[in-house]
Amino acid sequence: MKRIFFTAIFTGFCLSGKAQNTTARDTVSVSRAEAETIFLKNNLRLLSEKLNIDQAEAQVIQAKLWPNPRLEVGEINLWSNAKSEQLPPISGNWGKTSEVTVGLEQLIYTARKRKKQIEMEKVGVEIAHEYFQDFLRILKVEFRNNLTQLQYTQEKQKIYKKQLASIQKLLTAYSNQAKQGNISKSEFIRLKASELEFVKQLSDLQKENNQLQKELKTLMNLAPQSYLKISIDKFVPDLDKVANINLAELASSALENRPDVKASVLEEKYNNRKYKYELAQRTPDVTLLASYDRGGNIMNDFVGVGFALDLPFFSRNQGNIKSAKIEIQKSQYMKEEKNNQAQNEVIQAYEDLVVSKKLYENIEASYEKDLDMLLESHQRNFTLRNTSMLEYLDFVNAYLENKTIILDSKKELNEHFEELQFVIGKEL
Repeated sequence: MKRIFFTAIFTGFCLSGKAQNTTARDTVSVSRAEAETIFLKNNLRLLSEKLNIDQAEAQVIQAKLWPNPRLEVGEINLWSNAKSEQLPPISGNWGKTSEVTVGLEQLIYTARKRKKQIEMEKVGVEIAHEYFQDFLRILKVEFRNNLTQLQYTQEKQKIYKKQLASIQKLLTAYSNQAKQGNISKSEFIRLKASELEFVKQLSDLQKENNQLQKELKTLMNLAPQSYLKISIDKFVPDLDKVANINLAELASSALENRPDVKASVLEEKYNNRKYKYELAQRTPDVTLLASYDRGGNIMNDFVGVGFALDLPFFSRNQGNIKSAKIEIQKSQYMKEEKNNQAQNEVIQAYEDLVVSKKLYENIEASYEKDLDMLLESHQRNFTLRNTSMLEYLDFVNAYLENKTIILDSKKELNEHFEELQFVIGKEL
């Protein structure tokens, strides 16, 4: 099987789709940090979401533009009659009996409406930035938890594969003994049943691995035929980072750093500016007019100027003003709720992390090694017939349960650590 390690060249191949074809699946062996680098660079959803910022900036450009002037040419007669008055020709001998009017209009915004709209759209750009950061925050914790789950599954597979290999080795020896009648067939069948249990466990773990492979390869935009393998480093977070955490500081940090909280503040700011814009709409805009009339007025060549504006007798934009004012109140309520939600989430995440940390610290560092040594001892004694099959299989089950508990404690510690970083909106 071809093994490809994380390099800049590999990333480029993934993006261009020009990686060489292989007859077997390509194994991508990376650390958590390297996997996240690929994810941040290649994730298609992130690239798509980032375009929303460009769209918001485009709205600022649009708001800065003045409306186009309007040109109108009309009243051109294509024929003449006996009563047509002779005029100087327009071009050559053509146009002696032709009339034409030309009008030019330019809309002028009043009450600083254009400036108010630009200010409003600029806040929209800030909101788009915060929405992108919030989307990145959500997607990043999803990605990291999938990495943790894949590490957990791969480590669990190693444990069961090791036990399956040991059982199969015993089965080979016991098969000959059973045929010779040196051991009872029931013992052989019991050992065979244990093998089947391990095979079933490994089958379920492989299905879980396949599901995680699909999710992570999609998030990292890797080739479908690749097989992702995450090194075990960073499976347990650095506990020194949470040793002296101050809960009040965490809650304050969440209000300062969480993009969804900052977006709720910007939503209120946006609605305040929209309210000012709607107030300005009470003042009618002015349209400046200029016209030219050839042969249709008291002068053969008439030039006139003028203006037009709506008379605010019936509508002074009352409905939109009231609606914008209500939006301000709604955004204030939403901002307050978002602040409360953020602080409550910080408290829960912190307390969950403390509980997981205590569980992990209650497991002695040497306990896992002691388990492995005891398992080897039981295997030797069972082979030498110093231990009964019942005692051996009971210990194997206890061994697997305890190894799973240790793995679970590491996984939960990592997940709660990531959850705490997620709810405060920054890396610890």
